[in-house]
Amino acid sequence: VQLQASGGGLVQAGGSLRLSCAASGLTFSSYNMGWFRQAPGKEREFVAGIRWSGTSIYGDSVKDRLTISRDNAKNTVYLQMNSLKPEDTAVYYCAAERSWGSVRSAYEYDHWGQGTQVTVSS
Repeated sequence: VQLQASGGGLVQAGGSLRLSCAASGLTFSSYNMGWFRQAPGKEREFVAGIRWSGTSIYGDSVKDRLTISRDNAKNTVYLQMNSLKPEDTAVYYCAAERSWGSVRSAYEYDHWGQGTQVTVSS
């Protein structure tokens, strides 16, 4: 299984980025997909998740600014991030878990991507 995250970069506060995560080696449509982030010195934080059914769930610190979506035909999950803030600066990881998972818990995820750096300048 491989999860390849991309789309990170440097952006000014108030700007937008769209992260992508391309999956291979698994039956993508049967997995819940999640995005987590980790800032230096902080624990990994749940950002957003989307169930195999298409239901999306968001972390409290990012809801209303982020949108997660998936394209099962392309085996890809996306994270559209708007109105970015300096506190959104972190490495963002995509992950895949079996369909019966809770989506929010990092411990339940079976596969992880390598991460993509998002830096928001003030």
